[in-house]
Amino acid sequence: MFKRTFLQSAVFLVGISAGVLAHAQVTPIKFQLDWRFEGPAALFLTPAAKGYFKEAKLDVSVDAGNGSGGTVTRVASGAYDMGFADLAALMEFHANNPDAPNKPVAVMVVYNNTPASVMTLKKSGIKTPADLSGKKLGAPVFDAGRKAFPIFAKANAITNVAWTAMDPPLRETMLVRGDVDAITGFTFTSLLNLEARGVKADDVVVLPYPAYGVKLYGNVIIASPKMVKEHPAAIKAFLTAFAKGAKEVMANPAAAIADVKARDGIVNVALETRRLQLAIDTAINSPSARAEGFGQVNGSRLSLMASQVSDAFNTKTRVNPEAVWNDSFLPAKAALDILPKK
Repeated sequence: MFKRTFLQSAVFLVGISAGVLAHAQVTPIKFQLDWRFEGPAALFLTPAAKGYFKEAKLDVSVDAGNGSGGTVTRVASGAYDMGFADLAALMEFHANNPDAPNKPVAVMVVYNNTPASVMTLKKSGIKTPADLSGKKLGAPVFDAGRKAFPIFAKANAITNVAWTAMDPPLRETMLVRGDVDAITGFTFTSLLNLEARGVKADDVVVLPYPAYGVKLYGNVIIASPKMVKEHPAAIKAFLTAFAKGAKEVMANPAAAIADVKARDGIVNVALETRRLQLAIDTAINSPSARAEGFGQVNGSRLSLMASQVSDAFNTKTRVNPEAVWNDSFLPAKAALDILPKK
């Protein structure tokens, strides 16, 4: 009797130990987006919904954000382990906080081209970047397009621009009212916001930064120094699962919006499907992305961007491109072959 009880107890304890060990092998990751649950968020919500992160032994929670700068700061503070943020915002943080003990690093490029553009209405008479000289532009002070505008202005000889600051919800409204001549913003955000305010797409003039000499990288996946040091395998597993999900999102954007709808029930499915498709076409599956390879950077292009950001953002120190980028966690080349064929 004693022997049987002992054996049963031993089996029970072994079972508990195995369960604890299995649970311990699951790495929790708190992930913050750059913005609200809109179309492009499907890139992260779909792999989560389909269980790809779970299959990789990751317990990933995805939260909405309120701007790239905030995402970088929260990952730096340790409040989040990883995030999605504009590379220029990450560079700015590095250069303006040289003594910060925890500076996040970029581990994968998602938006190979910045989605930033200048947008105006046809009735303004503005047709080219040169026409912006002497005009009044509007954008929130933290807007990526506004911060990078000096690079756009230099590339296109634009001078004497006056800026008006406003909260994000007022940007497109002020353009429609005529309070400003043009605005800066992510194309897939502001263009659709203008339509929501009654403006026809044909009446909007879009001047995309990449089309006019500004080849900045856009949003990247970032990781905290603690994650890099303590959970390098988890970062690689995250990127592999993300790439698998992102491939499905790009192949069928309409289906992927269901995962966004599941997180925010009030989203307009048709609108967010268009927003996601715009992001794919303009920022993710671009000619430069297909040339460089999804997720990766071109060294000389990264160095040029670091120099341009240092100048345009007037940072305390110069941006060190080697300090902001770490490609050691990227999946195998085959796993990164996810861009739809053109």
